[in-house]
Amino acid sequence: QVQLVESGGGLVQAGGSLRLSCAASGRSFSNYRLGWFRQAPGKEREFVASITWSGGSTLYADSVKGRFTISRDNAKNTVYLQMDSLEPEDTAVYYCAGRPPFAARYAIWGQGTQVTVSS
Repeated sequence: QVQLVESGGGLVQAGGSLRLSCAASGRSFSNYRLGWFRQAPGKEREFVASITWSGGSTLYADSVKGRFTISRDNAKNTVYLQMDSLEPEDTAVYYCAGRPPFAARYAIWGQGTQVTVSS
């Protein structure tokens, strides 16, 4: 069974840091792009960051550039999202997702982890 399992969410004060983890299992994710998305209450889900599994090429939303860093550990089949200088506007459920090669959309999703930033 293909799975992406997020962890690392929690409550943090503004200006603080959190590191989210996304563990992939059940298949090989070689050549998959893995991404982080988030959805705040009453808002649509939005892209946060992504990384190619093998090449390390990264993309970021403008709202998190310079504050968030996506990375991966292939030996552990895990992708990370280091979040620094957190703001209350970063409060959301964060989801990990996988996009197959040549696919237009992310096809595999985790269950999400809550991040709450207090002011």
